[in-house]
Amino acid sequence: MCAPFGAILHRLSLQLNTIRLQNIPSRVEKILSKNGFLSHYGRVAIPDTWGTTIPYQRFDTKDDRYFAAYIETEFIHRTEIPTMSSGLLKKFRESVFEIFSNAVIHSQTKQGIFSCGQFFPEKKTLDFSVADLGIGIRQNILDNIQLNLTPEEAIIWATQGRNTTKRGPIPGGLGLKLLGEFIDMNGGCIQIVSDAGYWRRKAGHIKTASLSYPFPGTVVSLEINTADKQSYVLTSELSEADIF
Repeated sequence: MCAPFGAILHRLSLQLNTIRLQNIPSRVEKILSKNGFLSHYGRVAIPDTWGTTIPYQRFDTKDDRYFAAYIETEFIHRTEIPTMSSGLLKKFRESVFEIFSNAVIHSQTKQGIFSCGQFFPEKKTLDFSVADLGIGIRQNILDNIQLNLTPEEAIIWATQGRNTTKRGPIPGGLGLKLLGEFIDMNGGCIQIVSDAGYWRRKAGHIKTASLSYPFPGTVVSLEINTADKQSYVLTSELSEADIF
């Protein structure tokens, strides 16, 4: 949750507010010091001895190369992620990067992209989130193709097939097709919040809800089941010997 929380605090600071974080429970403070979140608010960062954090970062919209390097070193090659073939790993990397790319293209944010993650050894989950402070999925659809949807309907629309507000032959959508298929088999979860809409995909089932208060942008969160010991490969990489 550091990604959306950090985004909100960044927005408040741009409105000339002074941000002070006080009375933080010691266990939470320790984690937020390890992932670098509190160092943005005058606290001293402490070493992440066990390597459970994916550091909190804010990226400008032109920082695509830095984000690519960040997910490569901090997320893609973590040992907790199930084994993937080289072809699938490439597609997985591209799909995660596309979350950043779509935030830049569709959100129209001027305040950057925020990301963070955490490995929970006891829960056996690895969570990674990307947040922006843009116009949101619903407004983007309304502005570009004049389709007036509720916030949760907008997320459903954006996650279905090749639906896109992009122009020309460039593929669109949120880039979650491959991620969704992998997460279904892995036993993980994908969650999206945009405006007052909430969407979750788990085990192939979709759940949506309307939030009482809107988030000023969009958050995409991946949760990987690290107890999964299967190895994954693209169908196109299989030989006849593998199949039979």
